[in-house]
Order: sequence, then C-alpha cells, then structure tokens
Amino acid sequence: MAGPAKLLPMVRDGAPVGGDQSEVLDAALQAFLDFGIKRTSMAEVARRGRVSLATLYRRFAGKSELVLAVFLAQAREFLDRADAAVRPLVESGAPAPDQIVELFVAFTAGLRENRLLDRIIETDAETVLPYLTVHGSGVIETGRDYLAEFIFRLQREGKLPAYDPLPVAEMVARTSLSFVLTKPTLVPLDDEAAARRFARDHIVPSFRPFAV
Repeated sequence: MAGPAKLLPMVRDGAPVGGDQSEVLDAALQAFLDFGIKRTSMAEVARRGRVSLATLYRRFAGKSELVLAVFLAQAREFLDRADAAVRPLVESGAPAPDQIVELFVAFTAGLRENRLLDRIIETDAETVLPYLTVHGSGVIETGRDYLAEFIFRLQREGKLPAYDPLPVAEMVARTSLSFVLTKPTLVPLDDEAAARRFARDHIVPSFRPFAV
C-alpha cells in the first residue's frame, strides 16, 4: 500500500534509537532549532552530543544522513502520538466519527505545534519547502498510507462501509499539510473544542462517502 518507496514502514520500523544515538539526535534537533539546518555544522552537533567528530561521521556519512535521521525520528514520534491519541477510543470500541475527530485533532495539532517544522520554514524555507510542496510526494505518501491503514481498520470493524480509502486519505493528508504551511486560517484549529466541532462537521463526512 505504501508504494515503491515504502516510507511508512521506514518511519515505523526503523531501528530503535537509544543510548548515545538518542543523545546525538537530540543534540542535532536542538542545534537545528537554535540555528536552522543550514547553519548547523556537524562539529556543533558532535560538541552538543558529547561525541568526537570522527565518531559522528562513523554514524552518519554526512549532514544529509543526520538530517534524515532527525526527520525520521520526528515522524516516528508524531505517528506514535497520533496512535496514542486514538488508542483509548479504539480500545473502547468508539464509533468511527469519534475516532476520526480525535485523529484529525491530533494530526493537525502535532503538525502545527512542531517546533522543527516552524524553524525550518522560517530559516531554511528555500531548501526545505520544495520537499513539502512540489517535491512533497514522500510526505503526502506517508500521511496518506497512515490514514489509509486507519480507514481499513474501521472498515474491518464494520464502522465504515467498503470503499477505496486512498483518495480520502490523500485528501486529508494534503489538507493537514496545508494547515502547517499556511497557518493563518479561519478554521479554529487553535481552539481544541472548536477544532473538534469543525472535524465532526466537515472532516467526518469525507470518510463516509456512503451513509452507515
């Protein structure tokens, strides 16, 4: 389902990060937040991560590999938080609309509150924005496939009718990304109760092309 690139499994099933590796990725993240990606050197990350520069280069062949590792760790954390937000509703057997609302709120809040995304849009826009827009198929693919899995599960549980989930999943993924790239919006996403009402009125119907 994830297509040739298999990006969702790469995000989900990457090797666990622990010990020194976690410290290095945390150091890189903090440096990116402080200086932006372009102005962060490998030497600065090594200093903050309390490893030698040679050790850092043994773990990551170059800065692009380090940036990818940080992005994957951030994406994994984002999906884990989305899963955690919906899990109580899944376990209680809540109806599809309740689960969809909670996932939408978690998705948009997680994206809009991500400090790294805010920082790179502010300081590295000319480098990064193409990978979120005209070359953003990987980001869309990952969100789409995650949402398609979510819809498949609801269909298996009899909470949604049978239909191809990919177009709906892609529409919601693209909508969520647009809320990150262009934050001023009439949609009340910064008010959680209002965001839930918006999701119930406007997002839930997109998941139910046929009445149940």
